[in-house]
Amino acid sequence: MKNNESSLTSLVSAFSRAYHVKEDRPIIFNDYIAQDFLLPAEFQAISTNMANGIAYFSSNMAEKLKNQQEAILKWVTQIQLSPTPLARAAYAENVVLHECQLGAEQYVILGAGLDTFAWRHDSLTNVSIFEVDHPTTQRFKIERLQQTGHTIPPHLNFVAMDFVKELSLEALVAAGFDSSKKTVFSLLGVSYYLTKDVFQQLLSLFFKNLPKGSSIIFDFADERLFTEAGIFNRVQNMVQMAKASGEQMKFATSILDLEILLSKEQLLVYEHLSPQEIQNRYFANRDDNLQAFETIHYIHAVKN
Repeated sequence: MKNNESSLTSLVSAFSRAYHVKEDRPIIFNDYIAQDFLLPAEFQAISTNMANGIAYFSSNMAEKLKNQQEAILKWVTQIQLSPTPLARAAYAENVVLHECQLGAEQYVILGAGLDTFAWRHDSLTNVSIFEVDHPTTQRFKIERLQQTGHTIPPHLNFVAMDFVKELSLEALVAAGFDSSKKTVFSLLGVSYYLTKDVFQQLLSLFFKNLPKGSSIIFDFADERLFTEAGIFNRVQNMVQMAKASGEQMKFATSILDLEILLSKEQLLVYEHLSPQEIQNRYFANRDDNLQAFETIHYIHAVKN
């Protein structure tokens, strides 16, 4: 990952959450703090770039919405940018809070970016939170926290790690992680960019010594990732844009093969949401363009 690419990705993700709270109703995921991580100039720049890209996503819609910048921006965000980040965040957060009620003492956010969980749940002081991400992203986040006046909660620990390239349990332990405690992990928007072997190594490293009941929430792409076009070719666009940015999507699998992979690490699928189930849970009865991505599934897997 090149300098500043990780912080740019995290800014775009924060933009999708902030824009959703500001412009969409009903709200799927209420990240009311995301806006604080974006300078006004950054919000405007991302808005402009998204709107200017409409011809790439659909020449027909570009013509239909010509000169309607706000309508163009809403269409691009709702069709391409926001559906998966919003719904998976809502799903993961509900699971994490439930697991904390059931005795989880640690929450590890792999690929945290500009995640705001620790600030929106600052009363959850009995749970140690670990944000793991690329060093560039973490430096950017800490600087932005200082700029916006948000203090770092005492139960939050930053762990600088490019875990796509170099996994390190030692770095997590050095930050206070305790493998004897029940732990919940989240890995959102990351699995597609890992190879199958790296994904398995990640699970093996982090779950090997954890107690039963520890779990992980993640999203994954099914085996149609590289063949399904999606509405307005959005699945194909997602794959092509990732490749063009230098972060090619690599991992797609069937639920059966995924269950086999997880079982090797003593993990069982506790809950699996298919695209249709995600649609029913998070996008039903809307009158806008937000709808579940065709090839993306959510998993909550628990160590047995």
